[in-house]
Amino acid sequence: MASSVQASAAPVLTDHYVEHDSTIPANKGERIKLFVRERNGTPTGGQRRPVLMLHGRSVCALAGFDLQYKKYSWAEELAKAGFDVYVMEQQGSGLSTRPKMDDPRNVSPAQQKLLVPNPNATEYTGPVAYAAQLNNSQSDWDEVDTVVDFIIARSGVSKVDLIGWSAAAQQLGPYAIQHPDKVRSLLLTAPIFPPNGRQSAPGTDFGAPVPLPVSTPEAAFGFPMTVGTKIGFDTAWKRDLGCPDQREAGMVDEVWKAVLAADPVGAKWGGPVPGSPEGLNRVRNAYWWGWNKTTVPLHGVLGDKVPVCIVYGEHDTIINTSSSLGLLYFSTSELYNAIPGSKKLMFRLACAGHQIVWERQAKLLHTMSEHWLKSGKVFGVSQGSFYRDEDEVLIPL
Repeated sequence: MASSVQASAAPVLTDHYVEHDSTIPANKGERIKLFVRERNGTPTGGQRRPVLMLHGRSVCALAGFDLQYKKYSWAEELAKAGFDVYVMEQQGSGLSTRPKMDDPRNVSPAQQKLLVPNPNATEYTGPVAYAAQLNNSQSDWDEVDTVVDFIIARSGVSKVDLIGWSAAAQQLGPYAIQHPDKVRSLLLTAPIFPPNGRQSAPGTDFGAPVPLPVSTPEAAFGFPMTVGTKIGFDTAWKRDLGCPDQREAGMVDEVWKAVLAADPVGAKWGGPVPGSPEGLNRVRNAYWWGWNKTTVPLHGVLGDKVPVCIVYGEHDTIINTSSSLGLLYFSTSELYNAIPGSKKLMFRLACAGHQIVWERQAKLLHTMSEHWLKSGKVFGVSQGSFYRDEDEVLIPL
């Protein structure tokens, strides 16, 4: 008997601005807008299967998940596979509201030289306009929850699949533990996980830690943002290149173009020639807690009520660091081991680094995520830790 469900001709793109009452200290209580791009590939007559994708710390979501170059848009490829894909930007990133970030005095003193002559920071006098960090764990979780509720209401479903890259693990991991009734599964690519990360307040699962290293959490750093250059971006990426053909030629240009397109203000900053800006990537400063080896096992959620899949590149120099680094000690194996349930998978991919979403292995990542979302299996397995070598052989770890 023929199926009554027909594939849609092409995913439908819709950009949303989801209203949210901010809990960031810089503009607490203000009604702001969170940018969310939807690529709906739900087959005609089919039930929606929403997927929410969240960016990391330093790169906007549109550049990371929806790069319009060849077939590097992860969101578009998942939509073509039949999913209703949402890509969200948190406050201070991409096209979402960017509170207290347009004044160049809000950049650290060490980076002020990057703002001369564009926008000529020497003309701005007086103290830092906002002497504090921008977001924190609670404000990030609140924003994710607002968008998840928006998706659930729009889609008519009860749960959403979550995909996060890099530091998005800090938001999505704790969110899934706190809201297992809203999360169907969790896929983390190149996740940042500090086993000894900041603890929550005593007596709470995810409350703000006390005492803080400064008098208030919103004054932890002294400025709300840092800025990145194209040269710095390329230099950091090169540290993760362990194979001759790991990334295509010209990818730095394509990614940087997408980063600046999502930040019209940052696009006009930087460069040594007056009136000829090179563009800077404006990155929000965050104060995070509640993502560590103590919180991951809480309530037995991860790996049970919420299945978890971890994918990372073997040449990633960011997510596995020395245990002597304190809060900057990151470990994927410790994350995997801390997940209490049996519904967990982890894959280390050959010839890939932290920027896997823009490398040749991105296409494999798209396929792996599609299989995970559809069946809870990848390469035919539903649990365990594996290395996939350059000959496509799967080796248990």
